[in-house]
Amino acid sequence: MTRKKPSYYNHDGFLMPMGFPIEGFISALQYKAQPSDIFLVTYPKCGTTWTQYILWLMQHQGEPLSPLEKLETYIPHLEEVGKETIEKLPQPRVIKTHFPYQLTPYNPQAKYIYVARNPFDCVVSFYHHTRGFIKHYDFAEGTFNDFFECFIRGEVDFGDYFDHLLSWYKHKDDENVLFFTYEGMKSNIKMTIIEIANFLEGNYLNCIENNEILNKIILNSSLKNMKKDQQRWSSQRPDNMPSFIRKGEVGDWKNYFSSEQQQRLTDKFMMRTAGTHLKHLWSF
Repeated sequence: MTRKKPSYYNHDGFLMPMGFPIEGFISALQYKAQPSDIFLVTYPKCGTTWTQYILWLMQHQGEPLSPLEKLETYIPHLEEVGKETIEKLPQPRVIKTHFPYQLTPYNPQAKYIYVARNPFDCVVSFYHHTRGFIKHYDFAEGTFNDFFECFIRGEVDFGDYFDHLLSWYKHKDDENVLFFTYEGMKSNIKMTIIEIANFLEGNYLNCIENNEILNKIILNSSLKNMKKDQQRWSSQRPDNMPSFIRKGEVGDWKNYFSSEQQQRLTDKFMMRTAGTHLKHLWSF
């Protein structure tokens, strides 16, 4: 059976969205991380934009972006824009990346926030993302079954989910790494904000020392409020596609997976995470 596959740029085996300039990827690898840098690292569709916006709100006393502002202007995507754009930002910088650990620019004094999400919900969200960005992937007619086969083989942009997760999980206890899960954010966003503030220190501590600011961050980063103006997060999706901020649910994968797909991904998860404590992060 012939399956439709998304289209990608192939950078020596590392797949990237077609809409990302090739020179951006090459330039990103050359960026020299600065001691004051804060890197927000995720595999795609694992809470990136949500965490990105929380960091913005923490920097701005809980006040939201104006409708005319774009989050990516202030917290850009390294491998999309390249090092020159990043270097023009005032320090300290917050930088978003989907790179695995070995490709992410490193400085022992920089700080790295890694958000992990269970692979089941990740693949569903990643499917809708890929189908919706037509110019990046040419996959508007692709089915979930088509995408699942690509995902479980690691033949998607930014590489294999398990390679990415394991590369960062090995460093979860490093002093300059904060590792938490999307599911933990969903269950207790207040505690996540407190964790981030204590990790970043400095002015970020004001967010948890002032209840008014803390409550503003919680309110303005809610899914309900983030869904109000999709243009802040992405203006590139056709009207007939799911919105960029979609459901954000935990467990939505059960509406998509066949029993065979569930077993295959469970088997791969158990095989790839053997010898680690990752199996205790989620229950499937």
